[in-house]
Amino acid sequence: MEEDELECVEELEAVLQLAPEVQLAIEQVFPSQDPLDRADFNAVEYINTLFPTEQSLANIDEVVNKIRLKIRRLDDNIRTVVRGQTNVGQDGRQALEEAQKAIQQLFGKIKDIKDKAEKSEQMVKEITRDIKQLDHAKRHLTTSITTLNHLHMLAGGVDSLEVKAAQNELGQQILADFEEAFPSQGTKRPGGPSNVLRDACLVASVLDPRIKQEIIKKFIKQHLSEYLVLFQENQDVAWLDKIDRRYAWIKRQLMDYEEKYGRMFPQEWCMTERIAVQFCHVTRTELAKIMRTRAKEIEVKLLLFAIQRTTNFEGLMAKRFSGCTLADGTVKKAELPPPSTNPFLEDETGTETDETVIEKGDIDRPKKPKAPDNPFHGIISKCFEPHLYVYIESQDKNLGELIDRFVADFKAQGPPKPNVDEGGAVLPSCADLFVYYKKCMVQCSQLSTGEPMIALTTIFQKYLREYAWKILSGNLPKTTSSSGGLTITSLLKEKEGSEVAKFTVEELCLICSILSTAEYCLATTQQLEEKLKEKVDASLMERINLTGEMDTFSIVISNSIQLLVQDLDAACDPALTAMSKMQWQNVEHVGDQSPYVTSVILHIKQNVPIIHDNLASTRKYFTQFCIKFANSFIPKFINHLFKCKPISMVGAEQLLLDTHSLKMVLLDLPSIGSQVVRKAPASYTKIVVKGMTRAEMILKVVMAPHEPPVVFVDNYIKLLADCSTDTFQKILDMKGLKRSEQSSMLELFRQRLPTPPSGGENTSSMSLTAPTPEQESSRIRKLEKLIKKRL
Repeated sequence: MEEDELECVEELEAVLQLAPEVQLAIEQVFPSQDPLDRADFNAVEYINTLFPTEQSLANIDEVVNKIRLKIRRLDDNIRTVVRGQTNVGQDGRQALEEAQKAIQQLFGKIKDIKDKAEKSEQMVKEITRDIKQLDHAKRHLTTSITTLNHLHMLAGGVDSLEVKAAQNELGQQILADFEEAFPSQGTKRPGGPSNVLRDACLVASVLDPRIKQEIIKKFIKQHLSEYLVLFQENQDVAWLDKIDRRYAWIKRQLMDYEEKYGRMFPQEWCMTERIAVQFCHVTRTELAKIMRTRAKEIEVKLLLFAIQRTTNFEGLMAKRFSGCTLADGTVKKAELPPPSTNPFLEDETGTETDETVIEKGDIDRPKKPKAPDNPFHGIISKCFEPHLYVYIESQDKNLGELIDRFVADFKAQGPPKPNVDEGGAVLPSCADLFVYYKKCMVQCSQLSTGEPMIALTTIFQKYLREYAWKILSGNLPKTTSSSGGLTITSLLKEKEGSEVAKFTVEELCLICSILSTAEYCLATTQQLEEKLKEKVDASLMERINLTGEMDTFSIVISNSIQLLVQDLDAACDPALTAMSKMQWQNVEHVGDQSPYVTSVILHIKQNVPIIHDNLASTRKYFTQFCIKFANSFIPKFINHLFKCKPISMVGAEQLLLDTHSLKMVLLDLPSIGSQVVRKAPASYTKIVVKGMTRAEMILKVVMAPHEPPVVFVDNYIKLLADCSTDTFQKILDMKGLKRSEQSSMLELFRQRLPTPPSGGENTSSMSLTAPTPEQESSRIRKLEKLIKKRL
């Protein structure tokens, strides 16, 4: 048996030797890592792998069992596969027969489909045969209709050409009839129109418009031929001084036309207006030509005379005609401005005269809507615009003479008298200047709204500045401390204690009058700028700017207020000097207010009522005067207060009483001498309370005992709210402390100063929160009660 098995194995090995390509294909289809599946399988190597050592032979039974199990599984798989292939041949034959039957059925169906397709194609051909016939019929019908239309257009064109030829022939005949009736070189016109010509005009209205235009052109040319001869350039009547004759001639001609030919032309032809418009065009050309030739003979009076007569004629044209025959051929209906509820708005084209004064408050009024434009404006007068430089130069000269006359009149007549009832006098020259300005503005705007208005604005600016400096600043009273006249330096750098002459009542009134005049000029100049912008062309509005001139008047106002402040401030200087020279350490008792306080109050009551009455119409500037005086007087008073040293306790109490008296007077300053008591402005009251409260706190610190030093220093820092060592040094001087005591006190003061916040300023400029005015007022009242008890 073993020999038979070996032979069987050898035969199987010989049979299983496969080609390399087959083996590679099997490996790709059935990949396996089992050594038994390899083509080069070696049984000896496989056994050596399973039993590499003698000790591994102990598991030989287990390995043999696994191999046998695997062999049985392989045998089972082989049997299953062999049995499964038993009926493969029979199944294959059966499937082949079924496939052949299916193919035969498919061929039968394809044949049926082909037969049906042929029948369908035949049916479609029969249907489309009728549709093609309809398409051919439609194409032929469209061609026939197009041909008929072209034939109709051709016939109509032939007829139109024949009619057009007839119309042209008729039009030429009408032109010939008019040429015969109104020959270009005729010496005499017919007595009147004929019915034939009237009917010819009606026919011409429906013919080519060129026929109508030719008739109108020839008739107007023939009608104005006499004008060109009478007013030739070499004729005496052609010059500007006889310009009225031109307009008188056309008026007669229009009346003659209306009488003789008014019914000949249709009304819609507007022949009267056409004649007048053509006359305007011819006149503008002729006047421009003759003015270029005789430009040196044009004087301003002659130019204004011609312009006035011409603008009057243009206005007459606007009243008589609608302007429908002008270049655009259309007339826009003028839109009336909306009715205004402001009664101040005047009708500049109606009742307003050139002498109407520009009112002071007009700046706050709404702008008046512009009246509708005259369609004939400039139709003739446009020729005068290149020569308006004569007018501008004349106004420059006239305004220069006017300013010189103002200066001479002021010197001859002197300053204006005080006008308390009306709240100060405005210089009459101011109103005269702006009346003349308005007259020039209205007159120039009627001549042109272009560059001449800009040139006139430049002239206005020049003489507004001259008026401000020559009439206003030039007539401000001079101070004796300044030999070179009024300057900003003299106003701001006055030497302390210098003798300054006090202004008289007349000089104070003059300063107030100049201030009121400058305020009037400032407001009126702003309105003048707005009026100029209304008159000038929109494209030139940005070039009109009177800000510089308004700033000039503001400077005059500021200088005037500073002069008033300087005068009152200087009047109070002797009293303050007397205060600083008094021996305050020798005062034995507290009495009424000191003489220097009475002197200050006397000067205030002398000056302030005069200034108040003369600035009644400009209260805001009176308020500025009060504020500037307070800002000047209070620091000066405090500086003189520091000079009062040493001061006894009683002396400090007297100074405190004097300070409180001055404070009450300053608080009442805006209403001193006024019949109507008004509450002082809050801004002014704040300045007075803050400044005078500081003076009171200085005296309260001086009154406080300097022992113990720590309490004194803390009290100073709390009350005075000033961390400056200089101020503290002055307080110690006022108390009369010795230098040794002051040194220790200053060192303690520096130590007791609060630490400034990070990034803050140094201690010399650090400030603390000051007590409120209500708290200080309560303390002052307590002090007054204490003084009264001691008295």
